Formats: sequence, structure tokens, C-alpha cells
Amino acid sequence: MTGSNKGALARVSALSSQFAVNKTAADTSILGLGNPIEAMAAERSAASFPVRQLTNFLDGGEEATALRERLMSEIERDPLFQNVDVYDLTKDQLRERTMKKITRLVHYVVAEPEEVTYQRLSLIGVVDMGLLTRTGVHYGLFFGAIRGSATPKQFSYWISQGAAELKGVIGCFCMTELGHGSNVAGLETTATFDEGSDEFIINTPHVAATKWWIGGAAHTATHTVCFARLVVHGKDYGVKSFVVPLRDPTTYDLKPGISIGDIGRKMGRDGIDNGWVQFTNVRIPRQFMLMKHCQVDRHGKVTQPPLEQLTYGALIGGRVSMTADSAQMSKRFVTIAIRYAAVRRQFTAKKGEVESKLLDYALHQRRLLPLLAQTFAIQFSADEILTMHRSLLKNIDSIDPSDKASMGALIEELKEVFATSAGLKAFSTWACAETIDQTRQACGGHGYSAYNGFGPAYADWVVQCTWEGDNSILALSAGRQLIQRYLQVKKGHSAPESTAYLARSAELAKAKAGSRKIDSQEVLVEAWNAVASAVVGKAGVAFENLTKKGKTADEAFEATSQQRFLAARIHTRAFMIRMFYSRIAAAQPAISGVLKDLAALYALWSIENDSGLFLQAGYFSSEQIDDIKELTDLYLGKVRQQAIPLTDSFNFSDFFINSAIGHKDGNVYENYFELVKRQNPSKPQAPYYNDIIKPFVLRHDDPEVDVTELEDDDD
Repeated sequence: MTGSNKGALARVSALSSQFAVNKTAADTSILGLGNPIEAMAAERSAASFPVRQLTNFLDGGEEATALRERLMSEIERDPLFQNVDVYDLTKDQLRERTMKKITRLVHYVVAEPEEVTYQRLSLIGVVDMGLLTRTGVHYGLFFGAIRGSATPKQFSYWISQGAAELKGVIGCFCMTELGHGSNVAGLETTATFDEGSDEFIINTPHVAATKWWIGGAAHTATHTVCFARLVVHGKDYGVKSFVVPLRDPTTYDLKPGISIGDIGRKMGRDGIDNGWVQFTNVRIPRQFMLMKHCQVDRHGKVTQPPLEQLTYGALIGGRVSMTADSAQMSKRFVTIAIRYAAVRRQFTAKKGEVESKLLDYALHQRRLLPLLAQTFAIQFSADEILTMHRSLLKNIDSIDPSDKASMGALIEELKEVFATSAGLKAFSTWACAETIDQTRQACGGHGYSAYNGFGPAYADWVVQCTWEGDNSILALSAGRQLIQRYLQVKKGHSAPESTAYLARSAELAKAKAGSRKIDSQEVLVEAWNAVASAVVGKAGVAFENLTKKGKTADEAFEATSQQRFLAARIHTRAFMIRMFYSRIAAAQPAISGVLKDLAALYALWSIENDSGLFLQAGYFSSEQIDDIKELTDLYLGKVRQQAIPLTDSFNFSDFFINSAIGHKDGNVYENYFELVKRQNPSKPQAPYYNDIIKPFVLRHDDPEVDVTELEDDDD
């Protein structure tokens, strides 16, 4: 062997030693990182409460937890639902796999009770948001619209056609148009009654009226529930819903007058074949108009519902579901980030010591632990709005329209659920989006890897902030309702529970924390009620002043948009804090302590973020705001000690977490490294080596340089 070859071999050996990979987790202690598996076990053993008991409490009891675990097992063990490669799939691969999963899901939907299906879909949404949406388009939107807006005979007909089993009928939901989204009343597609043929003619009058973002339309839907303007004898009766066939189920050829296209790749949820739809004088039988609320007879006589508002009761379900989804998705990502922070070590105060855990840094606790507390708050609020919504639907189905007193009470209930769900949908989906992004940042560079879930999930999630009601519009709608409620209460009317604080406005305006314990439930709940009352009251007064100056109600509402938005935000936060403490009242003593710590942290952290409003309301002094900051730090320390047990109570397996750095065992480095190697096998050359890399690198015939000539002379 020549001298130069020996030198090269020595250099290679030195480099190999320097970059050698340790294969056991225990060996990482050599690098000052400790043993991540042991670190995670130690965190878990520090639980001060029975984790299983908290899991049961979150799920709604032992039986509910058993059901949830059975459903998770069925999903995880099904080969069609394997997700190890999901972060590497193309758009077309995702769409194909999504459709395969739907063929499996239908078996369960048809065979099991609706409540069980609801739980199953909620879990599927954690691990595959695209599949949840594609399934929800048919069952939640298309089938839900038929069930909520069809007469009994119409509903039976569509059941007989296979709508419940996706046999011969796969539905989509044509509401949004290229030029109209949140303004449903402004939709421009028309449904004109032709008395001579007893048909409706569905038409897209211009390109801006093209139905857009229609999930399932591009490739799979055979029918749609189309929202269109009812026109009879030249009169426009507003937007109604119609079932329109799109494709022949046997050949999948488009029906005459139907034009459909694929809107292509989106920011996320590429498992859904979103498309556009245009109707050119498409004729459908008169009976394909859904006529539970509004009827058109053979001669064109239109019978409007006694109260148009009732037709919107079924549309609230999407908002309710998205609030619950916000809790589930937040659970997933706070779990990943907190598990990672519990074993990831960075820097040390003393040389030679094991480096400190990220979770032990005060700033890192402030980044993550309020989001953990917020996740509990969202779930408890989601549980409450689900109960409210189910009660509303039950009352709508059983109402006697001739009973004016009952109808009046039902309308008030509808307004309450409508406004509450609007605020919760807006601010919980925004909170979840922020949680995904903040937890990603808290994981440093590794949070940027697709294999740790943050990027794909964020891209999939954020559509929740704009569909089924743009969040800003929903917040303004909730704010409008709050102003109206304020004015009613001012006139002596009663208020429902969620806005009962408005009836105490005079009392709350004088309320102060005083010498009471700031972190007590009494003070924290009253503080939020007082500030909500003040903010809503200011918005109401501003509205009144504008109308006194000659503004119309619509003009005054528009001019108070900022006040309405703030009112909705603060009201919703106050509602969430009340729901948090309300649920704690039903908790067993063994878990109530840790839940109270979480509730106090959430309420105090929230006050910190809006401290100016509490000072303006006069509820806290500036010195007490300083005390609140110290109390927040105190509760951060308490929650930090229980962070891993708290995330364990969410009870998600590694399959549902689907993040290499979020595994339950804490073995982050090996799990991450092995996944990356498996999904990206090493190749000696890139596929484009010969075409691009080689000619680029070798574009000059420079003479080879002997590297030994680079050494300095000894003298």
C-alpha cells in the first residue's frame, strides 16, 4: 500500500469513529443526553392521580372508554388503514387509498348504531382528516341534508335508492360557489319551476356561480344536494335544496347538462377529490326538491315554512363536530410536543452533567402547558355544545308549529345554539391551528419533518378555519347575536344560561377581586363574566348610538364589526372557562385536583393575554395583574410535574399519534432514525444523476490535485 493510500485510510477511519452511530438508547448518555426511555418512564411514574380514571372521565365513563378502545383497535389493525407510509404518498395515491378505506367504513356505518359511528369517525379524523371529510361529505352533508330537509316519503325514497349504503348513490354537497361562500343567501345558481313538465330547471347563470370546492365531485359522486334559488312564476323565493343526479351510476358518464372538473392539488386533504360543477338547464323532477320545510305543488303553489330559521338547525352539526375535532387534534399534537420535551435535552449549567430537559425550561413550559390546559377546555366545551345541539334537533323534530309558545321557545333555543356553536367553531379551530404550529416550533428542527406529523396536519387542518363558515364571519355572527341579546335583556327579557351574566351587568360592573384569593374558582369565573359583560355592553351601546344617529341596523352592525368580534371572542372564552369548572364539579376527588390546576392555569393565562380588558373593567388592579403572572408561573410548575400523565390520559396509541418523536416509549432518536431509513432507502446515485448532476459537476476538465500538496511544509 502506498503512503498516500495509507494516509487516506487513516483519515477515513478517523471520520468513521467521529460519526459512528450508537445503536442503543442507553448509549446516548455518553453524549450528555441521558437515556430517553428511562426519562419517559420516570415522568410517567410521577403521576399524582389515576390516569385511567381521568381517561374514563374524558371519555364519559368506563363503558365509553372500552368502546373507544375497541374502535381504535379495529382501525389500527385493519391493513387498509395502515399509515406508516402516508407522509410519502402522492395526491392520486391518497385519493385511491381514501376510496378503499371508504369501502371498508361503509360496513360499519350500516351495521352499527349512529352514536358508535360518530365515535369511529371522530377517531378516524385524528389519523386521517381527508378520509373523515370524504366520508362526512356523503353522510354528514349529502345524507344529512336529505334527512334534515326531506319529507318522510322523500327520505324513504332516497333510502330505497341506496343513499344510506352508498349503493348506486354517492353524494356530494353543492353549496359553495366560485363567487359566494359564507353568504349562502347570495348564491346564484337557479332552480326554476316548469309547470308544464312538472320539473325544476337547474342552471348556472355565469362562471362565478359555478359550484366550487365540492368534495367528491371530481371523480366519485353520482348525486348532489344542490343549493339553488327557487324561482316559481318569476318570483325568487330564496335558496332551497334540491337533489340533482350528476352521473349514471352504471357507466359514470355525466348526465346531460352537467359539467364537472377537478380543482387539482390543494394545501392539504388531497385524499378528497374536490371539483367544480356547472349546470346547464338540467331538468329534475319536482319531487327532487327537499320539501320538509318549503313545498311547491304541481301548480306552482309555494308554501313557505312558518319559521324559516328552523331550516338551519341541521347545518349547525358541522360546527359542533369541528369543535370536537379541535379537541382531538390538539390532544394529538400537545402529546407529541410534550413527550418530546420530556426526553429531549439541551444545554447544561455545569460541564459534565446530563443536559437539561426542554420541559424543565420555564419558557418551554409557557409555550406548551397552556396549550395542554386549553385542550381540556375545548373538549369540555365541545361536550356541552354537542348536548345542546342534540337537544335542539330533538325539539325541532317534535315541535307542534301551531303551539306559538313552544315555537317561540324553540326559536330562542335555536338562536342560542347557533351563536354558541359559531363562536366555538371559530375560536376552537383557530386555537387548534395555533396549537399545531406552536407545538411544531417547540420541537425545533425535528418538528419540520413530515414524519413527525406537524406539517401535513397543519396543511390538512387549517381549512377548518374557512369552510362551513369563515371563522371571522362566524365570530361576527356570534357578536351580532350578543348585541341583540344585550338589547333584549336591557328591555327586561330573560337570557339563556350562556348569556345569563348580561342580566347581572350592573352588579358585575361594580365587581372587583378585592382581597379574595385571585386563583379561586369564584374569582376567576366572576372575572371572566364581568369582562364579557363589559365588552358586550360596550358593543351594544355603540350599536345603539349609531342607530340613534340614523344608521340602519345593518349599517350599525357593520360599523361595530370590531366590537362584535371582540365580544364574541371574550364571550366564548368566558363560556369555555365556565364549562371547564362545571365539568370539574362532576369529577372524582382523585382527579379533581389536577383538573383544577389545569382550569386555573387556563383562566390565568387567558387573563394575562387580555390583561388590558380586565384593567379597563376595573376588576383587577395593576398590582393584581402582576400577581396573576406569578400565579401563572406557579400553575405552570404544578402542571409540568403531571404533563406526561395528563397526555397519557388522552389514550392515543402510537398509531394515532403517528409521529416518530411522539412515541409513548420516549425512544425518539432511534424511532425517528429507523423510520427515515425505512421510508428513504439509501441509493448510490440520485435518479437524475446522469442527466443533471454528472454533467454539472464534470463540466470542467480541471487537472486532479494531489491532496498531500495542501499540507504545510515542516520548515
